[in-house]
Amino acid sequence: MRAAFASRIDETDPLSALTVGERPEPEPAGDDWVTVEVRASSLNHHDLWSLRGVGLAEKQLPMILGCDAAGIAPDGREVVVYPVVPTPADPRGLSILSEHHQGTLAERVTVPAANLIPKPPALAFEDVACLPTAWLTAYRMLTSRGRVAESDAVLVQGAGGGVATAAVMLAVAMGKRVYATSRDPGKRERIAALGATAVEPGARLPERVGVVIETVGEATFDHSLKCAGFGARIVVCGATAGHLPRVNLRRVFAMSLEILGTSMGTPDELSALLGFCAETGVRPVIDSVFGFGEAGAAFARLASGDVFGKIVLDHTR
Repeated sequence: MRAAFASRIDETDPLSALTVGERPEPEPAGDDWVTVEVRASSLNHHDLWSLRGVGLAEKQLPMILGCDAAGIAPDGREVVVYPVVPTPADPRGLSILSEHHQGTLAERVTVPAANLIPKPPALAFEDVACLPTAWLTAYRMLTSRGRVAESDAVLVQGAGGGVATAAVMLAVAMGKRVYATSRDPGKRERIAALGATAVEPGARLPERVGVVIETVGEATFDHSLKCAGFGARIVVCGATAGHLPRVNLRRVFAMSLEILGTSMGTPDELSALLGFCAETGVRPVIDSVFGFGEAGAAFARLASGDVFGKIVLDHTR
């Protein structure tokens, strides 16, 4: 079957480590594993980091990349693939597809049967293929971790990235006042068009917020602390601009702040996210759609950094 996979590791030129070609049919890792015919998948920066060797060792190669996918189950049902699988060999006891188990950027992928979430008929394959990683992470950050129902206002740092853009759209759909930062004037315009108040990084907000979505890290963390209201939750899922911020502990205890870490979500949360999108009409922002044969160009687009929303691969062409 055709697949996009890491054939080697290259820290400085990750795109050169990507191969699009033939791979053996996937082998189920257990009796409860099933094979899904992939109809659409989407790219994540996780895929580029894998090509650089982050979380992926030479001995694991070749590794089919990709975390996100939607397709057809063996019984003919349209499904979304939940990408977190039990992995006793990993210190976490689990892993994401393409870390220890072959990923989704292929004609077929195998996962535990419990990882198949029904696709709502109202949602297209291209839409749901964007949801299991970035959108699920954003949904969990807002709901079970950020307890956004207790807040009227949300700050999203670094809007334009996958998780941040998803958080903006979800929070707006939940009826919250949303502020979003970006260094790029063009991205601020696009974020404003999604219903948020777009501001420059570090800008003073007209109010303190109850939830901060933090994906940037060191470059924005002091601003996140200053914008957080009493009892607010600062939810962290990444550190794209540094992982060692200075933290004013006096502000943390004086304002009773909670700093919470999270990654991904549960199958039930993915199912709830799918239902929320179907009911509200919220759809992921898709930057571009490539045929699977254009996977190399899709990776180049992702690596360029000039992306707003998700990059999708259509596996039917």
